[in-house]
Amino acid sequence: MNDRKPSRWRRILPLLLADAAKPYIGGQAVLEGVMMRSPGSFVVAVRKPDGGIAVRAEPWDNLFTRYRLFRLPLLRGAVVLIESLWNGFAALNFSAEHAAPPEEGGKQGEKPSQAAIGATLALSLAFGLGLFVGVPHLLTWGIGQLVGHPLDTTQFAFHALDGALRLVIFLVYLGLISRLPDIRRVFQFHGAEHKAIWAYEKGTKLSVDDAEAQTTLHPRCGTSFLLLVVGVSIVLFATVFPMLPRLATSDLANTLLLLGVKLPLMIPVAGLSYEIQRLSAKRPRNPILRALTGPGLWLQRITTKEPTRDQLEIALIAMRRCIAYEEGRLNERGVTLYQDFDGALAIP
Repeated sequence: MNDRKPSRWRRILPLLLADAAKPYIGGQAVLEGVMMRSPGSFVVAVRKPDGGIAVRAEPWDNLFTRYRLFRLPLLRGAVVLIESLWNGFAALNFSAEHAAPPEEGGKQGEKPSQAAIGATLALSLAFGLGLFVGVPHLLTWGIGQLVGHPLDTTQFAFHALDGALRLVIFLVYLGLISRLPDIRRVFQFHGAEHKAIWAYEKGTKLSVDDAEAQTTLHPRCGTSFLLLVVGVSIVLFATVFPMLPRLATSDLANTLLLLGVKLPLMIPVAGLSYEIQRLSAKRPRNPILRALTGPGLWLQRITTKEPTRDQLEIALIAMRRCIAYEEGRLNERGVTLYQDFDGALAIP
């Protein structure tokens, strides 16, 4: 009777040990640079116009690890999303200050205030929710009115069309911005970020040659996450919302009220999407998880481009510093300027 237990644990234990041995390190491409985040650090490396490298490195004390409540499944996904957005805007501000020449970017090295980052984050969230949740919802109602067959929010067809429009808007948005030259360079740094993460996760040397050999596609990418959020919201809203009663007699008023219900529900939707993506990274061969995350990998062919070697250098600088923080070899805080790649590789 005990024969099955050892075999079961032999399958699970290596996954648990691997997860504990290698802390998750994720990142984001910024203007002429890469941000990397580990459980205990936040690092941004940016190539300056004169060829030098600006590095901002500091320890990170996040809500996800500080309070047990925020480590609960479903809730932790929303917390990670908010913290990722906050860190992302801080990294973008830093990169904008150092990637532009002084006459274009103004005085360099100034750290944006938390109020400024918070205001930018709030406006960006409002824009994102309005574009990808509000606009398709109202378009669905408007299309029904236009064709003379009003769609009621208690109908499956309403939410199926709403979800299809949300997906189309998301794909069109990515397709349009990918045509911008500056965004294409960001997508190259996005590819460099993924290659550096693969080199770390596979245990290879964190060198330009080893990173260059990796793929630009990664299952834990933010692009895949956003597409997963869209997909989960389509399924959830199309399944649950037709069962809800009308909230108002007027079609327009009912549509607006239901939209007010949808917006806060994006938090648990993000949480569920996070759990699916995290599980898929641990079980890459599971056919169900591969089917759920496969479209996100395909979409990364738009949002990641093959990086140059100097772009890989920037990603590796940020990655090496994150690892040094996690191993207790680095305690630096603030901004440091370096003349070249070799100088930036030296851990103080």
